[in-house]
Amino acid sequence: MKTQTAKLLDGKALAAKIQQELSAAISELQPKIGRPPGLAVLMVGDNPASTAYVRNKEKACAKVGIASFGKHFPAETTQRELEEVITTLNHDERVDGILVQLPLPNHLDAVSLLHQIDPDKDADGLHPVNLGRLVRGETGLRSCTPAGVMRLLEEYEIPFQGKQALVVGRSILVGKPMALMLLEADATVTIAHSRSHNLKTIAQNADILIAAVGRPGLISADMVKPGAVVVDVGMNRVTDSSGNSRLVGDVDLESTAAVAGFITPVPGGVGPMTVAILLQNTFASYSRTVSK
Repeated sequence: MKTQTAKLLDGKALAAKIQQELSAAISELQPKIGRPPGLAVLMVGDNPASTAYVRNKEKACAKVGIASFGKHFPAETTQRELEEVITTLNHDERVDGILVQLPLPNHLDAVSLLHQIDPDKDADGLHPVNLGRLVRGETGLRSCTPAGVMRLLEEYEIPFQGKQALVVGRSILVGKPMALMLLEADATVTIAHSRSHNLKTIAQNADILIAAVGRPGLISADMVKPGAVVVDVGMNRVTDSSGNSRLVGDVDLESTAAVAGFITPVPGGVGPMTVAILLQNTFASYSRTVSK
């Protein structure tokens, strides 16, 4: 049996460090601004996973001193009602960040709601204006998960310049912004997806491999270049024959850890970093109010 040689990229520990730094920065800035930072998380319906995510976000807010203006709406809430709430929050000076928790019930148009959010309060970094700023290399709020991945790799002093980076997944949430951030850091970037031919061959050339497709165990040890950096963005709940469920990523951690140089665990890798960057984005919007 192969033994683990890869070093774990500990997102949980780094997220705790970021939260401590934010807490100190908020304590210093709050007397000047006269209020704490504010984050509004909007959730519609009773999706169990979303409920857990929102609870985690609100706990993290409380830990660093960010006020929560979260709202929980019944599943039958209309598009117009939500748009009116977002417009109110856009004009509410106590609120620095707004986030619509996905997925939404089928009758709602998530893209249209996202467009309603003031780009400077777009805590998720997904508004077209902020994605445009990323493409152009301009300052702006960045998509939380890929920004969290970059911060984690920087913490462990992973070099990007000239490295072959592969992003498996092309979603607007992770894959596309992830590729742009790696490109901005001078990596040579390839994007693969469900219709890519010879994924194994493509993956074997990657110095940095980011898996973000939502398919358990898609990346196996024989697809990983020895010594590569493997980042697992996947969060998949699987149930075994006994009916016990657990969280796994897109990477077969056990076998791949014997080949890779660095690897993220699931859970405890990218997930905590996503929340840390959400808080950081909210603080970035908050701190801009000093110069207004």
